[in-house]
Amino acid sequence: MTMLKDPGRKYRPFPPIDMPDRQWPSKVITTPPRWLSTDLRDGNQAIVDPMDALKKNRFFDLLIQIGVKEIEIGFPAAGQTEFDFIATLVTSGRVPDDVTVQVLTQAREDLIRRSFDSLAGAKRAIVHVYNALSPAWREIVFRMSREQVKGIAVHAAKLLRDEAAARPDTEWHFEYSPETFSTAELDFSLEVCEAVMEIIAPTPERPLILNLPATVEAATANIYADQIEYFCRNLPNRKAASISLHTHNDRGTGVAAAELGLMAGADRIEGCLFGNGERTGNCCLVTIALNMYSQGIDPGLDFSDIDGVIETVEYCNQLPVHPRHPYGGELVFTAFSGSHQDAIKKGFEAHGTQNDELWRVPYLPVDPADLGRSYEAVIRVNSQSGKGGFAWVLEQSQGLKLPKRLQVDFSGRVQRLADALGRELNAGDIWDSFRQAYSIDVENPTFALVDYEETRASDGARLFAGTITVGGREQKVSGRGKGLVSSVLTTLRQTFALSMEVLDYSEHALGKGTDARAAAYLECALPDGRIVWGVGVDEDIATASVRAILSAANGAMAGPTAG
Repeated sequence: MTMLKDPGRKYRPFPPIDMPDRQWPSKVITTPPRWLSTDLRDGNQAIVDPMDALKKNRFFDLLIQIGVKEIEIGFPAAGQTEFDFIATLVTSGRVPDDVTVQVLTQAREDLIRRSFDSLAGAKRAIVHVYNALSPAWREIVFRMSREQVKGIAVHAAKLLRDEAAARPDTEWHFEYSPETFSTAELDFSLEVCEAVMEIIAPTPERPLILNLPATVEAATANIYADQIEYFCRNLPNRKAASISLHTHNDRGTGVAAAELGLMAGADRIEGCLFGNGERTGNCCLVTIALNMYSQGIDPGLDFSDIDGVIETVEYCNQLPVHPRHPYGGELVFTAFSGSHQDAIKKGFEAHGTQNDELWRVPYLPVDPADLGRSYEAVIRVNSQSGKGGFAWVLEQSQGLKLPKRLQVDFSGRVQRLADALGRELNAGDIWDSFRQAYSIDVENPTFALVDYEETRASDGARLFAGTITVGGREQKVSGRGKGLVSSVLTTLRQTFALSMEVLDYSEHALGKGTDARAAAYLECALPDGRIVWGVGVDEDIATASVRAILSAANGAMAGPTAG
């Protein structure tokens, strides 16, 4: 089987909108929209095993927790289970006063009445009615004329008006969807919506929600934005309508279409957490909200515990959140590439030393900490990683700030380990390899410090006298030099014929306060031209220096293949 060599015989491009003076491309989003979660309806209809009441209640609580104020809680006519959940929820007292529940129904008289019945006792509710308008549905599915399809919408609007009037204890609001708007004629969508508005008689203070769905995403996102702008421009009494968008993701641009639709004049966004709608999904509320957040706009939704949100969504939907899903995926704040790791590491270093609150860390559009993620998992190491990767891991897990040339020295060992294991290296793998490479708390090193004393001679020289293990056996040693480091080097040269020349020395504290330890790093040249590094860690910085010298000596004794 092969794809058509000439798909133009079978498929037609979607026609562009003739609107040369379009305004939306120059607009920017500056405020969040009204948000409607359709997780309990659209999301629920999209999963293999629909949520039971326990899961739907847990999901509802999550939506309340993150701040969603309008929630489509179900499709009452779908079955008795759905009806019972809705009816129980609205009378349970669990719906906060500032939250409005919504139900969806087809434009059929029996289904509309049943939808009102399910909401009995609600303080405030939205009844959402839809019928499809586009040519394919009219001609293939319904076999109706334009007037007949329009008549369905008009009749449904009258039922909404009359049913609400008969139930005055609830504050009723209405939503009408010209379903399949994205593939319908714009003039017909406007005609039907205008007819519905004439019956509902909305006002700017109590607007009718007009949902303009991309039921099936059929064109690029800019064409959808054109459709929204054209509709908003030409709708009579526009101020009495709240334009809502329900984009799907058939072309993979559901979020982009929603964003451009907002720029084109829409007021409200409908979608699911992580986009779990039918077919390829719908607008992901997490993505679009955090896109705004990254632009300095408070979306009014709280994803500061993104992992807790994911846990609930995955439990309720039995669908995993993809590891690369924007913002929420397990790996979205993780870099394996060496160049990426280096840039992120430098970004964090700069952010930590500057007093500027502005977030500017390469490759990270938002601070992972804002979403409850830790920095430890930002850089991870595999066979694709560079020296910046393991250096970051060691800094985060052990507090070690490796000099650049030490990173180079250790990088080959990390690369070989990653290739041998064929998997990502965790912090334990890297630390164990580092300890072995530089003889830190390992069994039976060639040289290891037991204890020592440093004194000053009458001529100003420093005297080193100590006990070290050599091949596991304790030995008394001593030497003198201008300082502690040189006195230990003299000891090694005179006692073991091991000559090392110090090329670089650095040290830093590990942690803060009275319990802080110290790390010392020593780069040495050997007579045969080799370079060896030593690393020492101790509560005392002087002792850390001694340990670093012995660490380098172990590297020298290991031979040219070490590291």
